[in-house]
Amino acid sequence: MISFADFRPVTLSDRELFSGHYQRYPQVHSDNTFTNMVCWNDYAHYRYALKEGCIVLSSTIDGMTRFRPPIGPRNPELLADVLVLAAKSQEEHPLVVLDPDTRDWMAGLYPDLPFQAERRYFDYVYLARDLSELPGKRYLTIRHQLNKFQKSCQPMVEEIKDHNMDEIRDFLDLWCDWKDCDSDPVLSSEKEAVRFALDFYQELGLSGIAIRAEGKIGAISLFEGLNQDTALVHFEKGLPDCKGIYRAINAEAARVLCRDYIYINRESDMGVEGIREAKMRYHPHHMVQVHMLNRGDLEKVI
Repeated sequence: MISFADFRPVTLSDRELFSGHYQRYPQVHSDNTFTNMVCWNDYAHYRYALKEGCIVLSSTIDGMTRFRPPIGPRNPELLADVLVLAAKSQEEHPLVVLDPDTRDWMAGLYPDLPFQAERRYFDYVYLARDLSELPGKRYLTIRHQLNKFQKSCQPMVEEIKDHNMDEIRDFLDLWCDWKDCDSDPVLSSEKEAVRFALDFYQELGLSGIAIRAEGKIGAISLFEGLNQDTALVHFEKGLPDCKGIYRAINAEAARVLCRDYIYINRESDMGVEGIREAKMRYHPHHMVQVHMLNRGDLEKVI
């Protein structure tokens, strides 16, 4: 059996454990990544348990806990234990399924269990070359916007390294002043998540680029490999001073990542209509679907 007592907080010292496990069991959704968990830990309170060669994850937001199916060798008995544990949570949807293979496996074991698609958490995955080259008529408007930006803002692209890290942190403070992060709990948590990523940039194995516009850092992108063929952009921020800078940081990051990866995962839209429109404008190759399981439905099958 598995119990709440088996779970411990995800910490920076767990990186090697997760790295080795995810090499054997590659992930496709951004939420399960180690970087995501440690950066957002103050907000989502990620925990994990080691059971029978598997990692079982949980997250707790506003006192409500959700679990994930076991990550590792397929183990119907362990899955059943996790379903029992999830059904004890006060959360209405206490189990989150973040990859289609696991959903299909679970559906085979529990054919009467309904999976509820949660569109706002679907990750957007693009062809890296589409984002870097912006080919054809469907990207014509974006190319025009980029051309205007190049002419008006005198941009320079540079890697994020130790020598410019203080400037990057200053940029983050300016971005948060613009967004008024302190007035919004999620934005405030995002600021802390980005700051954690910068503070432990090397330890997390992150890479990144910045764009200087008119001599000042105006946008940043932080990324890493998600699996063998997909890169993951964790954070992308820009200031409004030079119109088109978000288009530029997107394209410049893709030019770096397309050297080593076929796809780029740019995470979900969180149900925000403006973000959804912006992400759809870049024509995703596919989406990584997310499904929830209702507590009442779990109680019927355990």
